[in-house]
Amino acid sequence: MPDIKSEILTALRQSRNYISGQDLSEQLHVSRTAVWKHIQKLQEEGYDIEAVPNRGYRMISCPDTIASGEVVSRMTTRWIGKDIRYFAQIDSTNQYIKRIAEEGAPEGILAIADEQTAGRGRLGRSWSTPPKTAVAMSLLLRPTIPVERISMVTLIMGLAISQGCRELYPALDVGIKWPNDAVVNGKKISGTLTEMSTDMESVLYIVVGTGINVNVKTFPEEIRETATSIALELGEDQNRAQLIAVIMKHFEDDYERFLKTQDLSLLMDEYNRQLLNKGRKVRVLQPGHEYTGEALGINKMGDLLVKKEEGTVEAVYAGEVSVRGVYGYV
Repeated sequence: MPDIKSEILTALRQSRNYISGQDLSEQLHVSRTAVWKHIQKLQEEGYDIEAVPNRGYRMISCPDTIASGEVVSRMTTRWIGKDIRYFAQIDSTNQYIKRIAEEGAPEGILAIADEQTAGRGRLGRSWSTPPKTAVAMSLLLRPTIPVERISMVTLIMGLAISQGCRELYPALDVGIKWPNDAVVNGKKISGTLTEMSTDMESVLYIVVGTGINVNVKTFPEEIRETATSIALELGEDQNRAQLIAVIMKHFEDDYERFLKTQDLSLLMDEYNRQLLNKGRKVRVLQPGHEYTGEALGINKMGDLLVKKEEGTVEAVYAGEVSVRGVYGYV
């Protein structure tokens, strides 16, 4: 259940004018004194909440925080992210979700961290999450689908990130680099790592871990040419909690469409519209088998269709394969 602070934040956001302490008290089933104390705590945390006698409370502005109360107050999902576990610092949100999944935690739990010290990306790469500027989050899911279809969930998160950014930042020309990276101006702003636990041929749980460069201003030298952030591209910081909530809403919608068919047939057209690789020359880096071709888009299984130079078309599986642009990152 949401805590009182998140419920107060939700009520303040939904109110277009002042909302009285009495109304909040009745709505939340707590005393007016309890409401006042929670308002004070929120003000101490950086929320600018105006209190006017005989009128009530009104939110003026909020800090850039991804603490659970703030994110929950913005969520419009039906079941994803209703239970949020926030950490100021953690080794890895994926590792945390795996630990609680092994203990029987239900699906839909979202772990979020302000700083991640041991994050990983696809193909064993490290992923840096600088304190209080990026988003590191991992989602617990328990789908009843065949093991070989799990890789498609990674593409769904990539699509949801691109959709969320397009909704919130119309000026940001964001697209997808197959299979899941969100890219702006040829540089990466997010990546996703999906891990799973199986029992024989059934899926016990999957963990969808995502890192997003929101307000990051500097990058390590080794990735400076291929990474950027939303703030760098737009010229100003953005609200991370709002972005998380919008992405989760898109992911929930897309994921439920995926579960209906257990493939990407209902999402394929939308994904291909946002696929930056489409129509470009790419280099497929498969162990022991590298080749160049033109990316044609994905099929309903999430494979990237690549037309090789001799004319044949190969379906590239989104597993341990890397695809690079011949003339740049995309």
